[in-house]
Amino acid sequence: MPFELTQLIPVASSLALALILTPIIRRLARWRGIIARPNTDRWHKKPTAMLGGIAIFLSVTSVILIYLLLIPPGADEIQHHSRPYLWVVLGASSFLFAVGLADDLFQAKPYQKLIGQVMGAAFVIYYGLTLPWTGSATINMVITIFWLIGITNAVNLLDNMDGLAAGIAAISSIFLAVNFLIGSQPTEALVLAVFAAALIGFLVYNSNPASIFMGDCGSMFIGFFLASASLVSMAGGRSRSFLPVLAVPIMVLLIPIFDTTFVTILRKLSGRAASQGGRDHTSHRLVALGMSERRAVWMLYAFAALSGLLAMLVREMNLDVSLAVIIGFTILLTLLGVYLAGVKVYDEEEVKAARDKPLFAFLIDLSYKRRVFEVLLDLVLIVLAYYGAYLLRFGSIEESRTWSIFLRTLPVLLFVKMGAFLVMGVYRGIWRYTSIDDLVVFAKAVVVGSIASVMAILFAFRFEGVSRTVFFLDAMIMLMLLAGSRMAFRLFRQILPAQMQRKGCRVLIYGAGDAGELLLRELLNNRELRYAPIGFVDDDPNKKGKVIHGLRVFGGNGMLRSVCREHRVEEVLISSSRFSDEHIAQIMSDCEAEQISLKQMRIRIENISGL
Repeated sequence: MPFELTQLIPVASSLALALILTPIIRRLARWRGIIARPNTDRWHKKPTAMLGGIAIFLSVTSVILIYLLLIPPGADEIQHHSRPYLWVVLGASSFLFAVGLADDLFQAKPYQKLIGQVMGAAFVIYYGLTLPWTGSATINMVITIFWLIGITNAVNLLDNMDGLAAGIAAISSIFLAVNFLIGSQPTEALVLAVFAAALIGFLVYNSNPASIFMGDCGSMFIGFFLASASLVSMAGGRSRSFLPVLAVPIMVLLIPIFDTTFVTILRKLSGRAASQGGRDHTSHRLVALGMSERRAVWMLYAFAALSGLLAMLVREMNLDVSLAVIIGFTILLTLLGVYLAGVKVYDEEEVKAARDKPLFAFLIDLSYKRRVFEVLLDLVLIVLAYYGAYLLRFGSIEESRTWSIFLRTLPVLLFVKMGAFLVMGVYRGIWRYTSIDDLVVFAKAVVVGSIASVMAILFAFRFEGVSRTVFFLDAMIMLMLLAGSRMAFRLFRQILPAQMQRKGCRVLIYGAGDAGELLLRELLNNRELRYAPIGFVDDDPNKKGKVIHGLRVFGGNGMLRSVCREHRVEEVLISSSRFSDEHIAQIMSDCEAEQISLKQMRIRIENISGL
């Protein structure tokens, strides 16, 4: 059945229903007192109506039921039996909606919700919807159960900030709809479009500042619907290769998967239960860095859209290119996760208490072995660089002889290059302080590793069938990947705001030179000082309006008092010892007039040996 413009009527109907039903449900929830009240594990700051999932559920199910009942199946649907699978998805997701609604109304126990999720998964599997990732039907069933339960709970955990879960789910469902269209499944595409429209209608009321939350009835319905709907493409679609079957559903839903994995690992490392609520999700850490809630949510929207776009590209790319794209994007998210893991969101006393637990102590000890992570990352990067060089040189390495040469020479490269990296000092630096000197070391290590690899392959294989161009390309790509991975944290610090000290004395730094930048880093890194820097002031007119680590430089030359009044400054810190006595006297006079304390940073080297 070809996709027609008139089939967009159900999409518009779903959007309209969500826009109409959501405020009605909001009023009913408030009338019945079904509201979410702020607490330490919740992000919102005011009582907010619950049960928004009812509006989503009614909008989706009513439109889909009418559409499936009134529109006769086309020849393509009859051939591939796709419509019965949609009934299975809708029925099982409705059951999970009921489970979530019971939790919202009566506070169901976690194991009771898990039993409901297993029952829904069993229903889906019974009717033939599984992930065909292995040759064993039994293993496929087990994987499918974990997939359905995992994605359902991932969406539930993702519902931690205004508009986040609904927005990510809408983006994912749009890309799943596109995936169905590409796979010649227009009915399934329309069902996912109806689903996305309902979510967008709900987002009008759920975006920051939200006036209604979806509740568990919404998150469990949305999560299970997305997870089970993604199985339909494998049951009724016609994928060209195994990789799209494996990668597309994972890539489309990668952000919920990433957030759940990220939070689970870090909660275990901090001694908290994975199921315990908290303000430690990806979105919360972005806000802790200084982002607004809206900007943090939109950034995750962008990652979800990028992930969905890559999923669509994977369908059309060759197998080897697809693998490189997936691994590259996974590395990017991993580096972002490592960076965000350093953002402090847990109470220090809670973390100290958890350190006494043997499992936690073991995990913390393991987490400090960052060199192990660097080595494992470089192993992947070496493979990617060599792989990319072959792709650039030959276009594809699926041809048996080229693939054979690649596999035969790869172990040699791994051995030689890792040895070169070790000898040349690649693992002596600290990522957050990577500088030009480190980049020179990386370049030397790559050159030495490449020359040594050529010599080793010449000795081992006499360069038979090996392209010399590959090694030049490999060196270029390897240098970019090695330097890029080490510079990632500095890049994140530029893109993302620095984590400022929210509580403490509001301090203004006098002097926006090297000493001022050094003082700012000390204030930010040393929380015991309890300072909250609000900016710089400098007498150099060329520095006025500039920004240093996210803080503005205000003009000096008589402007100190007005700046202090405007920004409620409590203390001024002079960053350099080079100020003349007359200049310091003038600054002190201004501070005394505004009743602000004045201090000066001094760096002294003292002799304590007595010699």
